[in-house]
Amino acid sequence: MKGIELSEKYFEEFGRPMLEKEFSDILPLIAAGIAGSGSECFGFDDEISRDHDFEPGFCIFIPGEETLDRKRAFELERAYSKLPKEFEGIRRPLVAPVGGSRHGVIRTADFYLSETGSGSGILSVEEWLHIPDSALAQATNGKIFFDNYGEFTDIRNYLLKMPTDILLKRLAGNILLAAQSGQYNFSRCIARGEKGAAQLALTEFVTSVMKAAFLLSGRYMPYYKWSFRALAEIPGRQRLCEDLTLLLNTGNADSETVGQKINLIESVCASLADELRSRNLTSADGNELEKHAYSVNDKIGNVSVRNLHILSAT
Repeated sequence: MKGIELSEKYFEEFGRPMLEKEFSDILPLIAAGIAGSGSECFGFDDEISRDHDFEPGFCIFIPGEETLDRKRAFELERAYSKLPKEFEGIRRPLVAPVGGSRHGVIRTADFYLSETGSGSGILSVEEWLHIPDSALAQATNGKIFFDNYGEFTDIRNYLLKMPTDILLKRLAGNILLAAQSGQYNFSRCIARGEKGAAQLALTEFVTSVMKAAFLLSGRYMPYYKWSFRALAEIPGRQRLCEDLTLLLNTGNADSETVGQKINLIESVCASLADELRSRNLTSADGNELEKHAYSVNDKIGNVSVRNLHILSAT
């Protein structure tokens, strides 16, 4: 059973009845679900990931103290701590009454502050430019079982819609990095006999292409160890995932393999250029990604954002 399913089943069997019986007066102020850090919040948990921080539990998201006072919040924390410690053969570890850092009673502002640096979840242009994709992924993953108050979901929905100019800036920067590392530096490193540097160039290329693909898919790229799995689950990105995996999984020892990798890099770049053109995100011709990067940057409406260094949001 996946962590999200386990969490929701545990909530429906124990959490919801507890809330409805003991906290009906503040039920209109509560949201419940699972979100944040941890493979289970992305649906990527497996037997290996269960060696730490895996338990039957859920989050109860509450508003600030001006709306829900500390005393009632503490009573809610205490009630959560009394829920069954074992469910479906999985035990909750002995942690603090609030249920630990990932589960239990959490102020909505505290959750978003920890994930985005903003308790309200509202980000300035500067913050949008520099917040990691993985942080946005963790702030918007998981599943919310219900949200009577609406605050948690409103912030979540806001964060799911990256402003167009920010998206274009990030996209332009990653396309340029892909051009430099894949279409330029990989071959030069090979020509110099620097195979280690060539592999680093491939890693940079793969990472940059993946970030561009997530942006174009309207998704946030999660922490690197989950990035390939997340990419493979996006409709239409399975082939790209296979190509990028092949680039990293093959060596640079012989000229034949290197030639195949160079051809594959160019194929990936051609597909990316075609997608940019089909979406009217570039006015450049050909498959040279550097030209497309600057063309994408030129599409940015906000003059201040457009005039920032092209790599300022990567």
